Amino acid sequence: MIVSWRMVVGSLSWSLLASTVMADEKSSNDPYRLNLSPGVTDISGQVYDLHMLMFGICVVIAALVFGAMFIAIWRHRKSRGAQAAHFHENVKVEIAWTVIPFIILIVMAVPAARTLIAMEDTSEPDLTILITGSQWKWHYRYMDREVEYYSRLASQPEQIANKLSKGANYLLEVDRPLVLPTDKKVRFLMTSDDVIHSWWVPAFAVKKDANPGFINEAWTKINQPGIYRGQCAELCGKDHGFMPIVVIAKAPDEYERWISQQEAIAREAKAEEQRLLSMNMGMDELMKKGEAVYQSTCAACHMPTGTGLPGVFPALKGSKITTQDQAAHIDIVVHGKSGTAMQAFGKQLSLAELAAVITYERNAWGNNTGDMVQAKDVNAVINGN
Repeated sequence: MIVSWRMVVGSLSWSLLASTVMADEKSSNDPYRLNLSPGVTDISGQVYDLHMLMFGICVVIAALVFGAMFIAIWRHRKSRGAQAAHFHENVKVEIAWTVIPFIILIVMAVPAARTLIAMEDTSEPDLTILITGSQWKWHYRYMDREVEYYSRLASQPEQIANKLSKGANYLLEVDRPLVLPTDKKVRFLMTSDDVIHSWWVPAFAVKKDANPGFINEAWTKINQPGIYRGQCAELCGKDHGFMPIVVIAKAPDEYERWISQQEAIAREAKAEEQRLLSMNMGMDELMKKGEAVYQSTCAACHMPTGTGLPGVFPALKGSKITTQDQAAHIDIVVHGKSGTAMQAFGKQLSLAELAAVITYERNAWGNNTGDMVQAKDVNAVINGN
């Protein structure tokens, strides 16, 4: 029993170590750090204190057990002529080795239960964030404000292919970080569009699965401004290792200015989309914009030449979906295809981007349908018309 506690706590310490160091900007520069960091929230501090308590108990138990073993082996060694004693039951010893572990378990269980209960208390939040995992990116929606966006890996493909040198935050940088205020209780609602993901920021002591069709809850209250990093902690597919999390914590007044700016940008984007519904883009504009969107969004699966990967991702060059039924083509790009790796891009791309990339796919690589898909055509599909 004693050895198993030591092994369990030790293995948990080492499994959490690497990722916790990753989240702490100061400790990330210390290659010799051998312990958890206290984090930047009250809960992470409690977790750290709990870890150190368990570690201390295990050290004391190990010292007593192995110390007693060493003394017994040394004092009763064969070279001293020691003779083994012959005895069987000892009621006092049996009571002691039953009662003492029970007391130790109670000492460990009380603070552990207190911390677990606090971690699950999502009541009375100051703001709520809906976090949705998708293969392989995160979508953040501020439930109390009119702001939502996707957060994607920002490390360059050339770095992944070892054609460029890797920076300090290689695979741990995103194009749009999640921004949160300090000294405010933030509730997270976790879900997924496809498979099981897990949103994990060790500096907050937050790790919660995002399950498709379910809503899980977590919360944090950040004590100090800074940049905190994490990753998806659930094996979610081939690009699982390219799904980082970056959180920027700002002072409340600075956060309020930021969120107000984002709301203004969102309103302008909506107004621009409404303007697009009443106008048409030319073929040259659609093809230029569509190629850029395709290369950044679609080429990883369907290849830059539209040939796809046989048996894995279908070809778009000369396919029925890109050369025949235009409405079906718009529908699959907007809504995706259930049971396949084809994602729904209706929320990820603007109306102009959707119209442009569909037009590009219908006219590139020799498809040459001559079709020009406009924003109003995409909007009709999104609205079920």
